[in-house]
Amino acid sequence: MSATTITAFSADDLVRRLPELGALLHACVHEGASVGFVMPCGIDECEAFWRGKVLASLRAGSLVLLVARHGEAIAGTVQLDYDTMPNQRHRAEVRKLLVHPALRRQGIARALMTELERHAQGLQRRLLTLDTRTGDHAEPLYAALGYRAAGMIPGYARDTHSDKFDATTIMYKAL
Repeated sequence: MSATTITAFSADDLVRRLPELGALLHACVHEGASVGFVMPCGIDECEAFWRGKVLASLRAGSLVLLVARHGEAIAGTVQLDYDTMPNQRHRAEVRKLLVHPALRRQGIARALMTELERHAQGLQRRLLTLDTRTGDHAEPLYAALGYRAAGMIPGYARDTHSDKFDATTIMYKAL
C-alpha cells in the first residue's frame, strides 16, 4: 500500500492536475457530499469549480490548497481561506474537505486537517471556522479534532440528491 503525502498546491499544480481534482470533487458529490453542488453534477461543472473558485484565490495568495496523495493519485483536499478583512486577520476559514469515497476511513481527512492547522499557525491565524452539514459524518471528525459547535442554521443548503434543505453546523477552533 502506498503512503499518503500532503503537499500545498500552487496555481500551476492545480492547472496541471485539474482533471484529477475535478474527478475527486465529482466522486464526492456523487456520494452525497454537501459541498455546494446538486445532482445532476457533471465533471465539467466540477473542473469549472477549481478553475473559477479556487485558481484565482491561489494566484492572489489568499488561499492554501492542501492535497493528499496516495501514491501519485489525489486522495483528498482541503482549503484554508485567509482572505479576511483587517479586523479579522487572526482567523481563517476551512473549506471543502474532500476525501475520495474509496479512500475514506484511512486517516486522510485527519492528516489534511492537521496540516491545515499547521499552515494556519504559520500565517498567524489563531481561530479557524467552518460549516458542515448537521449530522454529516464529518461533524464527529471535526469535534474529535477539537472544533466546537457555535450553532446550527436550519434549511441552510439544498441536499445533494433531493429537494429537501439541510441544516448546517457552524464550528470553530482556537489554535
